[in-house]
Amino acid sequence: MEPSLLERYRSDRRKLLNFLLSSGLIKQVRTPSGCSTSTPYLDLDALSSDYVLDCIKSGGVLDIFEASRKYHEESFYPVMIHSQSRNVYFLLSDCNSSGPPPQRAPPPRYWTSNHTSCSSSQQNPLINENTGDEYVTKGARRPVKHLKPVETAMLSSFGLPFLNSGLSDDDLRESAYEILIASMAFAGVEVYFLEDRKKEKGSRILSRLKSKKDKGYSQSQLGERHEQLIDTIRIQMQISKAMDTCIRKSSMQFFTRTYEQIDIHQVLLGLLNGVLKYDFLNENSYMRWKRRQATVLEELLCSSADLSTTDLLTLKNLLSKIKHGKEWESMSHYDRSEAILSIGKIASKMSSRVGAQGGNIFQTEGYHVKLRLYERLLFAVFDILEEGKLIAEAEEILLLIKLTWSTLGITQKMHNALYGWVLFQQFLGTDDPTLLEFAILQVQKALAVQMNDEKEDSYISSLLCSCICGDKESHLGLLEAIFFSISIWCDSKLQDYHLHFSQNPSSFKKVVTLALAVETPSIEGCSLEVSNCNYLNKFAKQKLKTYVQGSVKAAYKRVAYTIDVKPMTERTNPLVLLANELKLMVEKELAVFCPVLHDWFPAAGIISASMLHQLYGERLKPFLKGVSCLSEDVRSVLSAADMLETYLTQLYTSSCKENRLIQPFIPDIDLYQIGEISRPIILDWVIAQHEHILDWTGRAFELEDWEPLSLQQKQAASVVEVFRIINETVDQFFRLDLPMHITHLQALLSVIFHSLDTYLLKVVNLLVDKHHLFPSIPPLTRYEETAIPIIKKKLVENPVLDEFTQNKLKDLSISKLCVILNTLQYIQKQLDLLEDGIGKSWSLVKRHPSWTEEEPPRTLETAQALWDESAELFVATFNSIRDCTGDAIRKFSDFTGLRVVFWDLRDSFLLCLYRGGVEGARLDSVLPHVDSVLNHVCGLVDDALRDIVVLSVCRGFLEGYIWVLLNGGPSRAFSESDVVSMEDDLNMFQDFFVADGEGLPRSLVHQEAKLAQQILSLFSLQTETIIRMLMFAGENISTTSESRTHRPDCLEDSHTLIRILCHKKDSEASKFLKRHYQLPSSSEYEDATTQESILGSPFISDLLKRSAKFHWTEKGHSSFRLIKKKFQKATHGIRE
Repeated sequence: MEPSLLERYRSDRRKLLNFLLSSGLIKQVRTPSGCSTSTPYLDLDALSSDYVLDCIKSGGVLDIFEASRKYHEESFYPVMIHSQSRNVYFLLSDCNSSGPPPQRAPPPRYWTSNHTSCSSSQQNPLINENTGDEYVTKGARRPVKHLKPVETAMLSSFGLPFLNSGLSDDDLRESAYEILIASMAFAGVEVYFLEDRKKEKGSRILSRLKSKKDKGYSQSQLGERHEQLIDTIRIQMQISKAMDTCIRKSSMQFFTRTYEQIDIHQVLLGLLNGVLKYDFLNENSYMRWKRRQATVLEELLCSSADLSTTDLLTLKNLLSKIKHGKEWESMSHYDRSEAILSIGKIASKMSSRVGAQGGNIFQTEGYHVKLRLYERLLFAVFDILEEGKLIAEAEEILLLIKLTWSTLGITQKMHNALYGWVLFQQFLGTDDPTLLEFAILQVQKALAVQMNDEKEDSYISSLLCSCICGDKESHLGLLEAIFFSISIWCDSKLQDYHLHFSQNPSSFKKVVTLALAVETPSIEGCSLEVSNCNYLNKFAKQKLKTYVQGSVKAAYKRVAYTIDVKPMTERTNPLVLLANELKLMVEKELAVFCPVLHDWFPAAGIISASMLHQLYGERLKPFLKGVSCLSEDVRSVLSAADMLETYLTQLYTSSCKENRLIQPFIPDIDLYQIGEISRPIILDWVIAQHEHILDWTGRAFELEDWEPLSLQQKQAASVVEVFRIINETVDQFFRLDLPMHITHLQALLSVIFHSLDTYLLKVVNLLVDKHHLFPSIPPLTRYEETAIPIIKKKLVENPVLDEFTQNKLKDLSISKLCVILNTLQYIQKQLDLLEDGIGKSWSLVKRHPSWTEEEPPRTLETAQALWDESAELFVATFNSIRDCTGDAIRKFSDFTGLRVVFWDLRDSFLLCLYRGGVEGARLDSVLPHVDSVLNHVCGLVDDALRDIVVLSVCRGFLEGYIWVLLNGGPSRAFSESDVVSMEDDLNMFQDFFVADGEGLPRSLVHQEAKLAQQILSLFSLQTETIIRMLMFAGENISTTSESRTHRPDCLEDSHTLIRILCHKKDSEASKFLKRHYQLPSSSEYEDATTQESILGSPFISDLLKRSAKFHWTEKGHSSFRLIKKKFQKATHGIRE
């Protein structure tokens, strides 16, 4: 319940009880002095309302003792709902979030004193005791502390002497208002106004509570402003209008400068003498007011040690008469005045003056009452409608309250301390950081006030308060007691600031500032002194060190306990949970706590990091001793521990670098050595993954049917699966989240290389030797036309290829070849992505900074060397795979071009072009077939491969064209007039592949067609010229002439020139070949292609080898005749 609501509740409760007692429902009242039918003055706050209602129901007999006992008994139990079952009650905590019952013994309960000696001021409500056994982690509710009545926190709780007379909070509040009005009247402030003016202004009182006007007032407006402020104070202090009018009127009559200095007893006695019974609405109100005045006087005067026994008895007798209304009312006015005068004389005799300052004389009698009264006045500056909010007129009200200083014995230093204490209490009730800032400001003002008068210093020091320090009770001066009480609360919060300020970090710096401002170092039994907030002594540093150590230890125990009592159903290792929670603590340290503590205690971060590292290491090291393989549990623990150590390292090093701390602050830290422990088990894991990837790659390749995945994804499924398993391995490798070494990267890259290299080898092994695609070169013949029918010889048939080669050629269809090319291109693309991904991940791999402030001088050089080494590994691995892939792409593209021409288009191109004559079998009849094949190929291959594959097809067609020109066989012979048409066909062929700029570059096509153009140019030469060239080339015949290639190695070698003569439709060339080489005529063979070339015969090969010895010059005709004979001998078997 909030303080203002509590006050309203108590006020309504008193009104209810007052109505019940005065309504005649109570027939008899039993008091310790006897029975009575009338209702005497009773302390309504100490009566049980339930008991009173039960008494009315049962017959109207009220036992005051039993009502008081019931009241105190009920205060020890929670609020109940009056249900028939009697089992419904309110809880102070949320039972749903409390969790299972604790598995530990409850902490012992400590009692400070018995009930009779324990008052609202004895037990400090600011002390929050943490037993160390209550642990709270992230997401859990804070344990609910034992709740005390809210008003306890709002009363003096800094060790003032007890109130022995039973004064309640309402009594103090009402008496404080009376002192304020009397002091204002004594200072000459008009406090009583005409009734018509009050009525005129009364309707606007509540609205003026929120007035924000802050401007000066003229002399004519000053009285009206005072009236407004007094009305505001009355409402703030909850004083009735009737009582207010009575107090103001009496104050104006009796306290207008009639005394040199006005004291409290003078104010109270003056009111007793001036206020009459008829000023109250009913007799009970008057009796309560009169008894309160007597009780305050009793508390002020009867506790003095300087009072003689006679005076004490006299004083008690007179005050007893005032309390009991019948005897006092039966006295005459003169006797009452004499009694009041006697009390005043006794009070004046016991005055103990300590010193004076500025004309004010301070008295120490009843200081515990005066300070409580002043505290109640200070509470008037807080809005009763909005908890903890200062009203707009606070500064003006404080100026009026200052008028009570001489009456209550307050100095500027005392005011600052007490006002800071009140602001601090309001902060406790509202958690408003603005109030805490105001409290700190007042405390700093109190510390900044210079004590120029030793007597005033002695006076403040004589206002003793009792404080418990450890197991001992010490008596402190007022300021020391206030600061000590604040310090106790600050200690209770800062000893576990992780608990109290994690959710409200904005108040942490303010609380630390306040704690240092009120720091009271205790040496040998709590000998206390106030520290200057601007000078942080050695003890304060030690205090902050204690805060850090205590809070870190408490937070760790709380987290560890929460994890230990968790059910074991969770699969996560407790060490992982603990490391994660501690990491959150370190983050909070870095972001919130250390930047604040850095201003006063730079070593806070180092101590926090060292303690957390040591505490977690005590649990971690037994686990590390049993690590042998990289299981999921081991990986998670090592990763979490390493991450925690990284955060702790950051906290440690940042504190060292920012503050340049000296060596004594740097403790010896035993690192966890996660990198050394994880290095061998990571290598074992990579090796195991290598075997797994190879098995998976082989299985995927065996299942591959070389069909594209989709229209968009034209690669094979196996390569996608291979890269999937590689990427998963890479992801798992870096998700290990463990310290890595260059050897780990080397092992990973080795796995990738061998996996892809194995796959590439399997793909390349699908190829067949391209020579199996070429048709056999037909025998060399000379052109001859004959009209005489003869029996023609059949060409020797090709030897049949083995079944394995035939199956491989059959499987390597154009569609399959295109999918393989797309697959190889996919590897090239994925290699770039894989290299970038591994490079980025490796650049983010963990590097542990040093725990010492100084870095070794070779750190930068070592880092550069490590980077260069890793870069070399990347280059060596991925470039090697790229080279292998690029070589495979070249092989398959070349094979694709040759297969299109020499296998798929053999009948329509090789066997038809220029067969039987150029004019009847031109290239334009073949180009539609070529265009159809190209469209088919371009639709299958990836766009990045289109030009490469088209170029390979272009080269294949040029190869086939040259084959037709040189190895066309007996069915092909070209005249000089045919060369023009053939050149047109070659140009048409080039234009076809250029495709008006949309195909291959024209320069590239021209370059590829250069050899075919040169061969055509030889056909256009005269036969004599070709023969002379052949005779000259005989001197330079290569020893490699046994090669069965269909493509000439040299344009002017003997092989090319002989084939040109064989395919030249010229009688002179035919005669030359018949005369010199005895070659058969083309008419002797059937019009079909052959499988074997005459040059493929071992005889011809041998002949050509030996012919390299001869010099084909004009002067060496004998040598030419020798070669001719060898040719005739070599071809004799063929002719037969």
